[in-house]
Amino acid sequence: MSHPRDFDPTTVPIKPAATVMLVRDVQPGAAAGVEVFMLRRTLNAVFGSGMYVFPGGRVETSDGTDIDRAHRLAAIRECYEEAGVLLAHDTDGATVVDGHEALGERIGVNDGSVDLEQLCSRHGLTLGLDDLVWVSHWVTPVREARRFDTRFYLVPAPAGQHSVHDDTETIASLWIRPADALAREERGELNMMPPTIFILKFLVGFSSVVDAMDGARALPSPEVILPRVRWDADGKPLGVSIPGDDDYDSLPAG
Repeated sequence: MSHPRDFDPTTVPIKPAATVMLVRDVQPGAAAGVEVFMLRRTLNAVFGSGMYVFPGGRVETSDGTDIDRAHRLAAIRECYEEAGVLLAHDTDGATVVDGHEALGERIGVNDGSVDLEQLCSRHGLTLGLDDLVWVSHWVTPVREARRFDTRFYLVPAPAGQHSVHDDTETIASLWIRPADALAREERGELNMMPPTIFILKFLVGFSSVVDAMDGARALPSPEVILPRVRWDADGKPLGVSIPGDDDYDSLPAG
């Protein structure tokens, strides 16, 4: 977090962003439950360096003016760029599997030389926009040097596609049970931002991907969560509070 006197917080633009949680059933032989795919951001990142996150990034102007569609498109593009997973269907409705020609253009999509929608069109694919279920909506706290208005989506990981970090923006990846991720965060092994922890807590307890997706679809339309920063007497950040925390209403909104 940034020091409150480093800059004028009223001048910081809030940029739209989208994040996607890929979930799969645990491997055969293990107790029932789901695993979620997580990435570690590069240590050189200007935002969230070294943090464990879900695939995600900014919504681009080229994503269009339809707000809902633009966020979903951004989530799918970032999932392909960062996790190598293309959320798309062929003409028979089947999801893309390893070996498909479209999966060979990840670098081009990442550097902007290949348009994702045009790529899918060339290969007769349809983006899985409707596969994504919107489960949470966060805005970065006031006084942060970079602020994002982020929608979080849940989607089943396509069977037959392997996920791997891009080794550029992200330097490590893992599939992990939400409860295990939270335990490792508590032990200081995985550093995470508050929205990531919040989503992991939501995913704990689901017995399968079907169960998780049903639970996500049953949620009401997400309300915006605007965390408030806790500061010590010297103006240093101590953490954040979210609606429902005991001290939230007593903390300054700006």
